[in-house]
Parts: sequence; C-alpha cells; structure tokens
Amino acid sequence: MLLGFAREVVNARYFGEAWEYDAFIVAAIIPTLVFGVFNGALVSALVPVFSEYFAAKHEEDAWRLSSTVINVLFFVLLVAAALGWLAAPWIVRIVAIGFPADHLAETVRMTRILMPTIIATSIAGVVQAVLNAQQRYRAAALQGIALNVLTVVAVLAFFRQYGIYALVFGYAAGLVAQLLVQVPSFLRRSKYRFVIDLKHPGITALFVILGPIIVGSAVGQVNLLVDKYFASSLPAGAISAMNYATKLVGFPQQLFAVAIATVIFPILSAQFATRETAALRQTASTGLRMTTLITIPAAAMLIVLAQPILSVLFERGAFTYGDVVRTAGALQYYAVGLLGIAASIVLTRCFFAMRDSRTPVIVAVGVMAQNIVLSALLVGPYGVNGLAISNSASSLTEALVLFWLLHRRIGPVDEGGDLIGSCILRVSIASFAMAGAALVVHRVLWHPAGTLFQHAATLTAALVTGGVVFLAVGAALRVRELAMLLAMAADYVERRAASAAAPR
Repeated sequence: MLLGFAREVVNARYFGEAWEYDAFIVAAIIPTLVFGVFNGALVSALVPVFSEYFAAKHEEDAWRLSSTVINVLFFVLLVAAALGWLAAPWIVRIVAIGFPADHLAETVRMTRILMPTIIATSIAGVVQAVLNAQQRYRAAALQGIALNVLTVVAVLAFFRQYGIYALVFGYAAGLVAQLLVQVPSFLRRSKYRFVIDLKHPGITALFVILGPIIVGSAVGQVNLLVDKYFASSLPAGAISAMNYATKLVGFPQQLFAVAIATVIFPILSAQFATRETAALRQTASTGLRMTTLITIPAAAMLIVLAQPILSVLFERGAFTYGDVVRTAGALQYYAVGLLGIAASIVLTRCFFAMRDSRTPVIVAVGVMAQNIVLSALLVGPYGVNGLAISNSASSLTEALVLFWLLHRRIGPVDEGGDLIGSCILRVSIASFAMAGAALVVHRVLWHPAGTLFQHAATLTAALVTGGVVFLAVGAALRVRELAMLLAMAADYVERRAASAAAPR
C-alpha cells in the first residue's frame, strides 16, 4: 500500500489534475468495466468451491477444476479483448460522454493499449483464488507491489520522452506482472494441466454461485460508469480529483478491510461446509468489529486533516493548491462512507462463503439505483462533492441492509460481550477525541508558507498526537478490539524476532 501511495505521489507530481490524466483514468477502468466481471466474480465464486475440495481432501478435483477454468478463461478473454479493442471508440463515448473530441481520441488510444491486460488480470484472479483457498496469501500480496513498482519506474524513466504514455505502458506492464508474480507459488502448490473438463462437477457448483455474483460485479462496474459519466461533464480535473480522493480513502480499506475479508473468507467457507454455525457467527462478528476499529478512526483523520494530508502527499509539480482544495472536499465526503464500504466487503464475503450470492446482488442492485438517483440530483449543485456524498450514502445503506439480512440468516452475530454496536460507540468516542486533538495540533503548528519538511513534521505531530489520544481513550473505554489488535501486533513482532534469532 505504501508503494501505491508512492505511485499516486509520482502521478500527482507529473500529471496533477490535467485532462490527460482524466483520460488515463477512464481508459484504465474500461477493460475492467467491460470484462472485469470475469475477475472479481470468479475469485468470489471459486474460493468457497476450492475451499470445499481442500477441506474434503479432494485436491485432484481442485487441480482439474482450476486448470479447466484457466484454460477456458484464456480463450474466451482472448476473443473478448479483440472485440473490446475494436469497440473502444463506442465504449469511450458512452463512459466519457462529456469529453471533447480530442480528449476522446486520446482516451481511445489508451484504452486499446490496456484492453489486452484483462486476460492476465483475470487469470491472476483465478490463481489468487486457488492460493487463498489454501490460506496462502503472500504471493497474492505481491500483485500490488509489481503493479506499483513498474508504473512508478516507467513514469520516472520515460516521462520526458512519452508523457502520459509512460504511465499507460508502465501500468499495462504492471497488470501483466500481477499474474507473473503468482505463478511460481501456484505451480509449487498446484498441478496445472492443459485440460478442459466441462463435465467436472465443480463447474456446475461454480455456475450456481457465479451467475448472481456476475450480476453483482456488473453492478459494481455500473457504479464506476455512473461516476465517470457524471464527472466527465464537470470541468477538466474532476475525474482526477475523484481518483486521488478515492485512493486515499482506499488506503485503510485495502490495507485492513480487504485483508480482513480475504483472511476470513476461506475460514467462513470451511465453517459453513462443516456446519459450524456458532463459529461462523463468531468469525463474522470478529471481522466486523476489527473493521470498525480500523475504519472509524481512519475516516475521522481523513476528514479533519484532508487538506494537510493532500498538501504533503501531492502539492508539488503539476498538482497545485487549487487541486488540493478541490480534492480535499471530495476526500472528506468519501471518508464518511468508509465504514460502510469496508463493512460491506466483509458482509458480502460472509454471504458468498455460505453459497448465497443472490442476497448481496439484490442489495447491490438496490444500492446502485440509489447511487444513480443521488448522483443525478447532487452533481449539478455540488459537483465532485455531490458524487462523493452519493457514494458514501449508498455504501452505508448497503452495509446496514446486509448486516440486517445476515442477522436474519444465521441468527444474532452479536453474542456474549462482543457487541458490534458497543464497539462502534466506543471507537467513535475515541475517534472524536483523537480528531479533536489532531486538529488542535495542526492549527497551532501549520504555516501555509512552510516548507515540505515543516508541513510533513506538522502533519506527523498531529497524527501521532491523535493516535496517542485514541489509544488512551480507547483503553479507558475498554475497547476490547484494541486489546486484540495490540496483542496480535505483539505476537507478530515476537514471532518475527524469534525467526530472525533462529539458527540457519
């Protein structure tokens, strides 16, 4: 994730909120927008199927199924990518309807360069599903490193010669590398065969789950389309501002919420397969409470320190103070929905683990409709901030509805003293105190004319002060999840120390 930040810092330095960067963002989402359902949907559907095979010690069936899926996917997406390349002009006009003609032409060129990468990213998703089902996560974690390193290196090395296309080609190389970095681990732990067995019983089980998940993934792609569609009608730089804001909000989401959901997904799948309902409820509760512990304080800090964070990270080169102000507003409104986004990820995995992909899809369709209506109503008077407000409101709605439905499905997720509502209340109080302390430190020490080093030092002081206050108030309020997190961190440090001291 730190490398992801580095990538955004480099992009801001060289491209700021220029229209060329708007065009790249649109081009980068189009392959996923058109064919990305094969990636996200397959990972979500394959993990519980593979988990069941591994839990039953039927590894041979798992290898044959994974090989079949990879081989079929390669040939299907090869044709799909070719069709997407041909249809790029029409697709771009739909997604970026407000772009001028010259901006549309550049976006089409970028889209055609990136379209074939969907083959690699989708197969990478299948490989990740196989490894996750075996509770192996290290190789999958290398995907982000590969993407970020190659993108940053390409921009730094080739910007002067190729401009925005240094970013385009670097990003394309990074997407391909996401597959390549997983291949060694996959081949060590799996047995790939050049086989297509469409009569494999796992195919039937996969399609039962896959259909609704594809619809759900398509809903996610439509939400992306809605955001870019409305933002393309705003002044140049609006899409870039949304991108920087969502990347910052996505930092705690990706670093913690997605990590928590990824870890508990195969555990939930195995618990459902062995009918351990009480254990499943406890795992879901723990995942939601740990997500709450991370996202509420993160959102509070992003809201009160939006401008200084953006200034320290991005305000240099092509990224101006005006860009900071515009992006800060969007960042604050996106941060309001962070808990909803993160909780929805965990809750959706709970339903997928129980072989119920229909419920999250129905909820997602309703939330999509809400997002479209709110975006249409708010984009005119509030611009980018209006789109951020609609996204946050929709995310919170989705989380609340999914939690209520999960409660009806498996019984009370809150059991004993582990109450999610109590966790939210206590963490919110601690976060409010933290945000107040951080804001006071920032206002006392911040000087607009200060150097980057002075601004970074001030921001660090505000963050550290806020963190100390959060820990103190959280301990006073007896936030159990905080003690759990500290115990996990201590155990991790102890294990790493023991590993380093062990004779080799």
